[in-house]
Parts: sequence; structure tokens; C-alpha cells
Amino acid sequence: METHSDNLPAELELVLHARPRDLGSFVVRRLLPARERKLVGPFVFFDHMGPVTMAAGSGMDVRPHPHIGLATVTYLFEGEIVHRDSLGYHQVIRPADVNWMVAGRGIVHSERTDPERRKAEHRLHGIQAWVALPEGEQEREPSFVHHPASALPRLTRPGVDLHLIAGTGYGLVSPVAVASPTFYAALQLSAAAELALTDEHEERALYVVSGALRCAGKTLVEGDLAVVRPGSKLQLIAADSGARVMLLGGAKLSGERHIFWNFVSTSEARIEQAKTAWREQRFARVPGDELEFTPLPE
Repeated sequence: METHSDNLPAELELVLHARPRDLGSFVVRRLLPARERKLVGPFVFFDHMGPVTMAAGSGMDVRPHPHIGLATVTYLFEGEIVHRDSLGYHQVIRPADVNWMVAGRGIVHSERTDPERRKAEHRLHGIQAWVALPEGEQEREPSFVHHPASALPRLTRPGVDLHLIAGTGYGLVSPVAVASPTFYAALQLSAAAELALTDEHEERALYVVSGALRCAGKTLVEGDLAVVRPGSKLQLIAADSGARVMLLGGAKLSGERHIFWNFVSTSEARIEQAKTAWREQRFARVPGDELEFTPLPE
């Protein structure tokens, strides 16, 4: 992880640049968690997938794996992913849709490319994020809700197109049921377009998916995640190439979050319990995807 913290404008606390992680069929760029910053608001994990062109016959194959203590959200710019989980949900996610899966006390899911889509060359590009649950919600019942793109509120003005994915912001309220104050939005800015970053949330960050952005006199480029100082006013100005940006944050969660593999909890003992349960295959199976199993990393 490259970190840029020297000579930053007063409005920015930290700028992180992603480190690559090879997932086998493609490489992702990981921003959170980082040594320098574990969470931004409730966001404890943030991966940039692609853009990648997959050859005919290949695709995404994330085998069944477990989660506890968090909610997952996938947001696509291109392509599609087939979600299956241990609650029995089978849902295709497409660009600008939201799959909001709350793991709570435990859930298992898989993410794959549909066999029909594998027959031809195809593209995949998106963001995968995890939102840590508040202490009192970590053992809640697991759940899954799909929200089509048409259900998400939008802010549109000349040169600006903002999709509010989860939480609140810019006078908008997402239908996604969050467990703590949250802000998550996808923003597209045309060349030289501007937007003031909302300051209604305690913790905020912005990630440049593509293009470039000027804020507080600093240029941020693709792969940069800038953590904004609480209360700072910030004007986002797209470069001549325009910019695609993810905005994220919310209220700071109480209690330290321990992270092991796909498990997040304020309790290290709870993570050990989850590790044992997965080793012994005591989590529920995924209907329609029961044949494969992701071993616990040792």
C-alpha cells in the first residue's frame, strides 16, 4: 500500500493508493483495510475490481465462503455477477443495482459468472465493499435485499450524476436499510464539472475510479482514496478527462474491529468461534452451489 500523507492540504487527512491482490481470474485493487486506516465510517473493506475483459470460457468463480459481523455491497459499472447465498437467494446483479447482504451471526454466499455469459468475451468492472455492523447488531439474523438501479435516488445537474447507494446525502435517502449512519454514493463528473462534498457525515472519503479530480488544490488520480478531515469543506472538480468517483463514510463505530479473512467482529473470541465453525463445516450450505468449498486460510 502506498501512502501519501506529506504535503497534503489541511482538508485531507490521508491519501492511500491501492495495492493489487490476485484473485485468480483477475486482479483487484484493495484500499481498505489498510495499516494506516482500518475504517472510514462503517466501511471496513473496499476493493476495486477491474476493469477486466474475460475471454470466452472464463469468468468469476468466488466459491461459497462465510461472513459474520458485516454487510456486503457490490456495485457494478460493467458486467454482471450471479449471487447465491445460504438463505436461498439467487440474484443477478447488473450495473448500478445494489445487492445488500447482511451477514450478522453468519451467512455463506458465492459469486459467479453465468454460464451463458461465459460463452463470449465479457467485461467486469465494479466495487466490492463491506460495512461493519454496530456492536449491538453484529449477531442479528442474516438477510439479503436486492435494489434495482431504478430504486436508488439520483442527483442530476449539468455535468453531475450522483447515485446514492446507501444511507443519506445531498437531501437524498437510499432505500437500503443501513444499521448506522452511512454515506455511500457513485458520482460521475463531466470535464471540469464541480460538486461540493457533503459535510453532514462525521467521516468521509472519496475514491477515484477513473479520470482525475482536483480538491483543495491537490490532484487525485485513478486508484487514490482520500480520507477527508472531519468538518472540512471540499469542492470536487473533475479534470478535463472527467472523473468517476465513489464517495463513502458515515458515523465512526464504537469498539475496535478485528478482521480475519471474511470475519469482522469487536470480539476476537467470536472470530475464533467462526473459524472453528467453518473448519467443521457447521455453516449452512448454499442451495444450488453445494459442491465447492473455500478452505479457511491457515
